Amino acid sequence: MRVREGDQRVVPALLHELLHDLRDNLGIAGLENVRIYNRYDLSGMTDEEYAAARSIVFSEPPVDEVYDETAPFPSDAFVFAVEPLPGQYDQRADSAVQCVQFLTGGQRPHPAWDLNATLRQRAALPR
Repeated sequence: MRVREGDQRVVPALLHELLHDLRDNLGIAGLENVRIYNRYDLSGMTDEEYAAARSIVFSEPPVDEVYDETAPFPSDAFVFAVEPLPGQYDQRADSAVQCVQFLTGGQRPHPAWDLNATLRQRAALPR
C-alpha cells in the first residue's frame, strides 16, 4: 500500500529555504515552486487497517491532501524523491509503523526500508 500526502503545514520559511538551496546549490535557476510530499510504502496490513490508519497515522485530514498510490502532479512538474540509504534508520517511517501497530493492536506492518521483514516475507513464499 502506498500513501502520499501533501503536507500543507510545512513552514513557508522551510520551503523558501529549500527553494533557494535547490536553485543555488544544484543550479536549477528556473525553479519557481517547491512542494513536499511524504510517501509511505507498507505491507502486512489489511484494507480495514489501512483505512483506519490513513486518516489517523498517515495524515491529518484538515491540513493534508492524501493520495492513494499516485498523486496528480501537474504535467509540467519535475518530481524527485529522497530516501534513506539501505539500512539507514528512518525515524518518520518507524514512528508510523509503531502508530499503526498501536492502532490495530496487531503485528507491525513492514515499511519498504525494513529489509529483514522483506527477506522474511520472501522466505515464507511458496517456491
